[in-house]
Amino acid sequence: MTPRHRSTPRRLGALALAGVLSLSVIPASGAPAAAAPAFRKADNGSAIVAYKWLTKNKRQLDISVRSKGLGKTEKVRMLLPKGWKRNTKKTWPVVYLLHGGRAGYQSWYKSSTIRTLAARWGVIVVMPEGRNGSYTNWYNYGNYGIPEWETFHMTEVFQLVQRNFHAGSRRAVLGNSSGGMGAMGYAARHKGRFKYAASFSGVLSLLSPGVPAALKEVNAGSGNGDFNAIYGDPEENRDNWVAHDPFSLAENLRGTKLYFTSGSGAPIPTDIAFFSEYIVGMTNGDFKKRLNALKIPHKSYIYSGGTHAWPYWKRELKKAWPTVMKTLKAKKTT
Repeated sequence: MTPRHRSTPRRLGALALAGVLSLSVIPASGAPAAAAPAFRKADNGSAIVAYKWLTKNKRQLDISVRSKGLGKTEKVRMLLPKGWKRNTKKTWPVVYLLHGGRAGYQSWYKSSTIRTLAARWGVIVVMPEGRNGSYTNWYNYGNYGIPEWETFHMTEVFQLVQRNFHAGSRRAVLGNSSGGMGAMGYAARHKGRFKYAASFSGVLSLLSPGVPAALKEVNAGSGNGDFNAIYGDPEENRDNWVAHDPFSLAENLRGTKLYFTSGSGAPIPTDIAFFSEYIVGMTNGDFKKRLNALKIPHKSYIYSGGTHAWPYWKRELKKAWPTVMKTLKAKKTT
């Protein structure tokens, strides 16, 4: 039986989460992309077709993936550890870092201190493009098919990184905003794949009253006018919503080290910056209660006030990073 969600305010307002996924995209710099050497393909034929080094020491690069799941080529930004070599049998722990909607694969690279944090450790960081795809294979009224964002991230990019960049078996997944929802959802849907999962201001209870309507407004503002194509109708296709809802899938997270955080915002519909985080905070509270009911260990921090913005996510990433490295048994390089 699907667990019942705690009642939350039903009238969230048309723009309740309009600012939740609004992030800037910074264009890449550096030399033109080079043709890819003989990289190994993913099982479904998706392949790395080009790459571009971003730094002279060849520890930061973009790869271009021709994706079967998306029907087009998308980019992934990667940070490689000191001592990384292509021709080696050594493997490194890997952190998947997911961005919010209305953003792109460069988001964490440009807006946080991830480069500094990662440079001190023997760890690979993978930042894939996610656009405003909601970190799911779209329902498309029961027809499924393109776009398949989960296939891109959890099958194609996952296999390409494992096979070509020496990513090991110790993995973490973290994200902000919709990327936080994606991180917790992916960890639940791919049980046991990740040793650590973290969400910073992610919606962690998709079916709390009013949340589907708010998410619809967010997606409409992002160009996804046909919102029901993503998960389906929240009533008629409820099973598909449940299948992607971190709250409903919480039992699958047992055994994964969990951390989630958000602000409590403020219930002021006229102030979107605070009201967005207020809604996100309520879903985090619901998720926490669900984990407590299931007696699943976790750490959470729902701080007073706060808005849906980078200063908080940068802070929380820095706070979580030492525990991520300890969980993955990563080694310091400096």
